[in-house]
Amino acid sequence: MNPSYATVDHVFTVPLDHTTPGGETLQVFAREVADPSRVDEELPWLLYLQGGPGGKSPRPSAASPGWLAHALKTHRVLLLDQRGTGRSTPVTARAAAAFREPAQLAAHLAHFRADAIVADAELIRRELCGDTPWETLGQSYGGFLTLTYLSQAPEGLKACYVAGGLPGLSATADDVYARTYPRVRDRVRDFYARYPDDARRLRRIADLLAAQDVRLPDGDRLTVRRLRTLGLLLGMGDGFERLHWLLDEALENNDGEGELTDTFRYQVMALTGFTDNPLFAVLQETLYGQGAGPTAWAASRALDTLPEFTEDADPLLLTGEMIYPWMFEDIRGLRPFTDAADLLARRTDWPPLYDPARLAANTVPLAAIVYHDDMYVDAGLSLDTARTIGAARVWVTNEWEHDGISASGDRALARLMDLATGRA
Repeated sequence: MNPSYATVDHVFTVPLDHTTPGGETLQVFAREVADPSRVDEELPWLLYLQGGPGGKSPRPSAASPGWLAHALKTHRVLLLDQRGTGRSTPVTARAAAAFREPAQLAAHLAHFRADAIVADAELIRRELCGDTPWETLGQSYGGFLTLTYLSQAPEGLKACYVAGGLPGLSATADDVYARTYPRVRDRVRDFYARYPDDARRLRRIADLLAAQDVRLPDGDRLTVRRLRTLGLLLGMGDGFERLHWLLDEALENNDGEGELTDTFRYQVMALTGFTDNPLFAVLQETLYGQGAGPTAWAASRALDTLPEFTEDADPLLLTGEMIYPWMFEDIRGLRPFTDAADLLARRTDWPPLYDPARLAANTVPLAAIVYHDDMYVDAGLSLDTARTIGAARVWVTNEWEHDGISASGDRALARLMDLATGRA
């Protein structure tokens, strides 16, 4: 136990499909965290909804974000590993490979969206809190989950805080990526303006990869298209520096020439391999599936219409939080999902995740940060959504990037709590 935190581990048995509770089950793990000096007190609960999809909840440590310490002043926090992540019956490449047919795997994966996660949360709340509602803090995708929660079970909620995660309620995957690519383009240009040598270095690396068969430590070939996915880093507050220092050690010679270093190849493998979060890739576009036709690899189709994003462009434009069908062929950790992911992309009967009428009539206090320059979640869509939700208060800021809830220390959560109670 970290001396700063008192923790209790919980494991819950939940149905794979909440509409047929007598069938297959999953184990869902959550870690209760409290201030050691208040561990015996009756404190209100705050459920943390992690970003993603496919990311496990943070593990408390001396380096935990300031929001956690702030929350523990007044609350008992539950760090939930959403189904399929962390210790919650994890969906891994090995687990996917055990399915005999792609259709069976696709049917299984369809039960890992926001509606199922919310149903898990309600089952857990009733076990821990009885009829008492709790509060939630949703980071990024956790905000998407929050609006599903408010749509499906608002009686379980006392107040909700959202950081960089208000989705467009009716936005399709095509709508989302039409807005996303221009933001990514502008972010890459900002990166090159800060580090002009990195534009030349990335072009040099891309030319090398186009001419040679370069392998990562796990045997995967490093291609230009996989290199470009490093742009995912640029939406975080430290993303420019993380990418810059990665590129700083990419080539063997200090003059920007030579072969790729082992250090660079290892780090690229780790950053782009989806080893510990394959659901991020598998479920990314299903977030926008709500019965409006198939998502049909929307990010890939949009990319094909953008000549400035070609692989031979100079400067080379990186990509961001987009998932492409080639990933399931090129990346070892995603190959067992290949056919099932394609079936999910073709599915046309996704159930709705949000109830606009119920959200309009909402009375649960909802306080949200919208990051003005967010590379991942479109601020315009977020503000359009906020205008349609009852009891919603929004704080728009460009002080932080997408990770502001962590990068701000305790400031962001403190402000959100004040907004929800009308103190700010």
